[in-house]
Amino acid sequence: MAPRPDLPQLLIQAGMDILDEDGTEGLTLRRIAARAGVSHAAPAHHFGGLPGLKVAIATCGFQSFLDHLNAARDGVSDSDPFQRLLAVNLAYIQFASSRRGLFRLMFDQLSTQDPELGKIALGSYFVLKQMCAPFVQGRPAAALETAVWGLTHGYAALNMGQRRPSNSRLEISSYEVALRLLIG
Repeated sequence: MAPRPDLPQLLIQAGMDILDEDGTEGLTLRRIAARAGVSHAAPAHHFGGLPGLKVAIATCGFQSFLDHLNAARDGVSDSDPFQRLLAVNLAYIQFASSRRGLFRLMFDQLSTQDPELGKIALGSYFVLKQMCAPFVQGRPAAALETAVWGLTHGYAALNMGQRRPSNSRLEISSYEVALRLLIG
């Protein structure tokens, strides 16, 4: 039987599907192989094991994330810098909300020091950096970018945009209000 040239991409997609359904806890070589319809040895052969496959999935996830942020940035017809920043950051939160398992895996894998993963992840950071530039105004750029990123990532990771029970004593402002307060 001839090797399938698309098999690595099929394995990555199978892993992404499992992440969407079951989160990171459901991600195993056997489940990925079964989803892709191949032997359980195939993922290890192509990626050297689960760690290598996770890096490949995270790299693909960051590319999708970058495309999502760029589409949000490019889709804003308003020239108001705040509206452009808000659109990109809401896209960030929306991606995290709709792809929770993938989002978690993406940021967990950054510690691997994989050059391709690092390059694509840095690309998504540069979109945020570009959107923050109009608000620097004499402040340290890196500090402002870190604060905006921290607010956005925290809001996404904590799932703060979800409805709360009516008896909840937790009061959470809208993301837009919090961002306006931070930007000043």
